[in-house]
Amino acid sequence: MKCNFVTYRKWWFTISGLFMIPCIVSMFLFGFNWGIDFTGGTILDLEFNRPVTVAEVRTVLEQDNLQSSTIQLTGSTDNESGKSVMIRTHNLTAEEANQVIAHVDQGLGGATVNRIESVGAVIGSEVTEHAILNLLVAFAALVAYISYRFEYRIGISCITAITHDIIVVLGVFSFFQLEIDASFLAAILTVIGYSMNESVVIFDRVRENLRTHRKTDSFEVLANDSITQSITRSMYTLTTVLFAVGSLYFFGGETTKNFALVMLVGFISGAYSSLCIATSLWVVWRNYDGRRHHSLRTQQNA
Repeated sequence: MKCNFVTYRKWWFTISGLFMIPCIVSMFLFGFNWGIDFTGGTILDLEFNRPVTVAEVRTVLEQDNLQSSTIQLTGSTDNESGKSVMIRTHNLTAEEANQVIAHVDQGLGGATVNRIESVGAVIGSEVTEHAILNLLVAFAALVAYISYRFEYRIGISCITAITHDIIVVLGVFSFFQLEIDASFLAAILTVIGYSMNESVVIFDRVRENLRTHRKTDSFEVLANDSITQSITRSMYTLTTVLFAVGSLYFFGGETTKNFALVMLVGFISGAYSSLCIATSLWVVWRNYDGRRHHSLRTQQNA
C-alpha cells in the first residue's frame, strides 16, 4: 500500500489549526478544572451501621456530582466492604458537607460523622513549577539527542508534533472542564513517550532512505515511502494501546476515566501528528532550505 500523507500536508496543517486554535482559546477563557491534588479539599470520615462497598458510596455521591471523589475503606474491612469510609473531595462549605452527609445517610442508612476536615493541596505550586521546568529541560534534551542522532530539523519537527498533542489533550480537558489530578501528569508523560517513539520510528526510516533513495527523488517521495514502510507497525501499535486504554476507560471505573481519556486522546493525536504533522514539517523545511541554497548559488554564479 502506497501512502501519500505528505502530499496532503496543507490539509493536515489546516485540520490541526482548526483543532488547536479552539483548544488554546478555551485554555485562556475557561482555564482548567484542577482536582483536589492541586487545590486541596475536604475529608469526610464516616461510620456506618453495616458494611458498605466503595461502589455503593460512589453511587450515592452522584446526587451531589461527587462520584469522582477518592473513597477509601478504613478500619476493619473484608477487602470489598467495611463500616468506616473516608471520602476525599473538593472543598465543600459547611452547608454542602451537611447536604452530602444527609444524602449518604439517606441512601445507605446510619451514617455517623467521625470528622470533617479541610486539607491542603498534595501538589503545590512549587512542585507544579518544577514539573513544568523539568518537562522543558526534557524537551531540550530530546531535541539535542535527536539532532545528534538524526538532524536538528527532525528534532524540532518531533517536538512540534508532541506540543501539538499536549495542546489537544489540554484543550479537551479545558473545554469540557474535566478534572485534572495527579494521574493526569502520569498520563501526559505516557502520551509524550508514545508520540516521540512513533516519530522516531518514522524518521529512522527517513534516515535510512536518505542513503538508499535515488538522488532525483523529492523529499516528499522519500517521506511518503518511509511512512509506507512503517505504517503497518504504527497501526498495530495504535490498535493495541487503544484496545487496552479503551477497556480501562469504559470498564475501569469512575476514578480511572480521566486518566484513560488523556491517553485515548493523546495516543490518537500522537499517531496522527507523527504520520501527518512531523513528517510534513520536515519536508516543508527541507524544501525551503533547498530553494534558499539554490537561490544563493544562483546569485553567486551571476
